[in-house]
Amino acid sequence: MTIDVRLLRIDSRLLHGQVATNWAKVTKVDRILVVSDTVACNRIRKTLLVQAAPPGIRVNVLPVAKMVELYHDPRILSFRALLLVENPRDAQRLIAGGIRIEQVNIGAMSFDSTKVMVTDTIAVGQDDLAAFSWLYAHGVQLDVRKVSGDNSKNLWKFLKDKKLV
Repeated sequence: MTIDVRLLRIDSRLLHGQVATNWAKVTKVDRILVVSDTVACNRIRKTLLVQAAPPGIRVNVLPVAKMVELYHDPRILSFRALLLVENPRDAQRLIAGGIRIEQVNIGAMSFDSTKVMVTDTIAVGQDDLAAFSWLYAHGVQLDVRKVSGDNSKNLWKFLKDKKLV
């Protein structure tokens, strides 16, 4: 048995109200896995994320390589999981590591001086574009929605319209 990954979401904020209330409920998960090398070794951020767990849902924080290892470990108990990553590179690493995902949900990606705004909540840099290109080339749908009730928008179309890919 493997982990039943119900949703893989890219959001630089990781676990926040929309994820905790909307996505966790809609996907009917019993576990939220925050997958980030930087957060996994930051005790304060890790503690805050675990404390932000919605009622009845356990939150774990782990590095990308550990998530891939656990996904392939036949001894692990099966559970329904929502995976949260901060950036598209980590999503790429998970899928390249063998985690089966057909669609990635993109929530918000923070802006800085090295990035270009693609939507009102998504900013991308060169590393992000490379990872999104890899995901697209591997048949992964790039779904832009803040909450499940929003209309799904295709990130690849936004990237093409902005002449970034």
